[in-house]
Amino acid sequence: MIDIAGAVAADAIDEETRDQPDPAHRAAGVAPVAAHYGDPMREQRVLATGVGLVDRSHRGVIAVPGEERIGWLHTLTSQHLAALAPGQGTELLVLSPNGHVEQHALVAEDGETTWLDTEPGMTGGLLSYLERMRFFSKVDPRDATAGHALLSLVGPAAVDALGTLGVTDLAAPDLLGVPGPKFRSGELPARPSVVYDVKPLPSGGWARRVALGVDLLVPRPAMADVVTVLRGAGVPVAGLWAYEAIRVAARRARAGVDTDHRTIPAEVDLIAPAVHLEKGCYRGQETVARVHNLGKPPRRLALLHLDGVTTDQPPPAGTPVTLDGRTVGFVGTAVHHYELGQIALAVLKRNTPDDARLMVGDSAAAVDV
Repeated sequence: MIDIAGAVAADAIDEETRDQPDPAHRAAGVAPVAAHYGDPMREQRVLATGVGLVDRSHRGVIAVPGEERIGWLHTLTSQHLAALAPGQGTELLVLSPNGHVEQHALVAEDGETTWLDTEPGMTGGLLSYLERMRFFSKVDPRDATAGHALLSLVGPAAVDALGTLGVTDLAAPDLLGVPGPKFRSGELPARPSVVYDVKPLPSGGWARRVALGVDLLVPRPAMADVVTVLRGAGVPVAGLWAYEAIRVAARRARAGVDTDHRTIPAEVDLIAPAVHLEKGCYRGQETVARVHNLGKPPRRLALLHLDGVTTDQPPPAGTPVTLDGRTVGFVGTAVHHYELGQIALAVLKRNTPDDARLMVGDSAAAVDV
């Protein structure tokens, strides 16, 4: 945790929170991260209008060295990685045989190692899968969380703030459009569906331009120096509560929180950043192709506005969403937003009307269209 006055650890507020290192990483010395630094709403405003530094070092990090790593990961995941070059990043999914989302990771390739960062608590599952699929491939995946940490510069001024660390001109994410159902063969280029620019940091580690700002994957011994330089340049810190509010407002789903065991990528808008629709031969590909060609995923991701009349506490993840007493979905991440009030990401049945009078527990909810 970035150790400054006012820091409140996420697990000090909620012992069951997902926003804490998993037990194996905690035993290896990975510290909790801050939920906030005393003023969550101000921290949100900073991230929305300028730039702030968010400690996300509770995320898991997997290093995949080995000369066959790119082709090997290409065959195992939903992303087209065969042409991934040094200095590029992307996103990928590991799906079940039936096409359900099991793992979601962000990628950074440095020319010698492919780095994957994952949701806290999901690293062991991804690493176990990769180790089972090694066979005779020249790869050596390992858990690198104890040695590397993720920090994020979030906000419209994130790239400018990065210049303080000696990195400039990070290109904006290059996102392919999602083609319509039954698109022509060859319509999609043979490259990742989204390409993130990745550049080395002079002090060690890498900077990766992403949708909400810039991720910094740094050696843990260098964390304090990076924080000191950025804060010395006037970049304020912000906690995970602020980050989550910005993420929810941007309608970006989080694996394991905004998904359940039945979630397929098309239901939670993970096709564009993490799935290449013309790449075959990976586990779950048949379901992805069938649902896309039909154009009708059984559920959809929605942003809900909660009335906040009966309670000022956002509902916990998994709370059912009902319509006329019938369950039509569930809430994932619910937050207090500094402008929008109580909002939540929810996965709803596809035919739930946009103007439906929904209930989340005792709170009335409306779909933001």
